[in-house]
Amino acid sequence: MKTSTIKPLPPKWILIDAAGQTIGKVAVKAASALRGKNKVTFSPHLLCGDHVVIINAAQVKLPPKKGLRKTYHRHTGFPGNMKHASLTLMMEKKPTFAVENAVKGMLEANRLRNSMLTRLHVYADAEHPYAAQKPVSVSLSR
Repeated sequence: MKTSTIKPLPPKWILIDAAGQTIGKVAVKAASALRGKNKVTFSPHLLCGDHVVIINAAQVKLPPKKGLRKTYHRHTGFPGNMKHASLTLMMEKKPTFAVENAVKGMLEANRLRNSMLTRLHVYADAEHPYAAQKPVSVSLSR
């Protein structure tokens, strides 16, 4: 049996303003666009998503208790060196990490995830170097 695969369209550029939005809502919209679920030519085995630029990641809104309850863990590899950091501490130190990690958690854990994450660009403030690509601004419903 012969099957055919539709070639994916070239990726577009999408701009998401995260100021005043919850971190989950921003991550859902970004993960859907990175995966390509909004396109007619979506195929789960192909990289057919768009480039996503998220600005104002430092101004993302968090639920009141989530900042203390959610913790990030990392291990240095030496015995007894497990490092812990809360979400509020990570938002102060590196706000882009929290948004990137939320988007990464919403993508499927398969071979395409790393290549999808290379199309994600997160910035803490409103300035980004991708103005020449003319990203289309996407509004998030409140």
